[in-house]
Amino acid sequence: MIGGSYAKGLTKKGYKVSAIDTDKETIQYALKNNIIKRGTTEVDPEMIGSADIVIFALYPHIFKEWIRDNQQYFKSGAIITDVTGVKGCVVEDVQNMLRDDCEYIAAHPMAGCEKLGIKHSNEKLFYQANYIVVPTEKNTEEAKSVCRHIGEILKFARISELSPADHDEMIGFVSQLTHCIAMSLMTCNHTEKLEDYTGDSFRDLTRIARIDETMWSELFLLNKDALLHQMKLFTMEFSNLERMLMEADKEGIKDMMRRSTERRKLFDKEKVEE
Repeated sequence: MIGGSYAKGLTKKGYKVSAIDTDKETIQYALKNNIIKRGTTEVDPEMIGSADIVIFALYPHIFKEWIRDNQQYFKSGAIITDVTGVKGCVVEDVQNMLRDDCEYIAAHPMAGCEKLGIKHSNEKLFYQANYIVVPTEKNTEEAKSVCRHIGEILKFARISELSPADHDEMIGFVSQLTHCIAMSLMTCNHTEKLEDYTGDSFRDLTRIARIDETMWSELFLLNKDALLHQMKLFTMEFSNLERMLMEADKEGIKDMMRRSTERRKLFDKEKVEE
């Protein structure tokens, strides 16, 4: 879904996009709908070698395996980037194994959808989203500029930079913890026909509970320490709210609500022209 959204956005801007995917139907759909110019389900040395920029949308362990086994096909000077959800366990390994005449600059589009597959791809999901460039001391200014430019081409609303360690700490809070909360809400109450009684607030809060268990279980475990730290902070704050309820501390609850409301205002998105 993310890879297809990248392809749609880049093709729309006039770039020549080729793609490799293990699923034949995905490639056929992308070709039929003019999302890509060329596509294959095989590791195609000519196709890979023709690319100036190679963007990976793979699970972390598969991304590293692919680089290890196929990097000989990159053209000299190629820029490699990705959309991987964790960086600490990926960036150093890939940079250390990659040929000296190519450069890997990590990135993370902070956008997505609970639905899977290229048929649900949509370049417009980037228009109000954040995009994080994740450089190291090994990255050149040219590569960082190219990576930022990809975010600009795809019309992300805000482009920022974080180190791999800072990225994983932040992602443990703003992404992985939120998925944990949504999952827990969906599994902590087994009332039958609950879907007949809920309002928009519950549906909005649990949208991301429809989750790809293969991908997200890997991401959770690869970022275990940061996620556990954020879960502890959340549990402490939730316990504080529980205490205020038990003690009927109305002013304390109201103060927490006021602080919550003020901070939430900072996250509201403005409508962006398409």
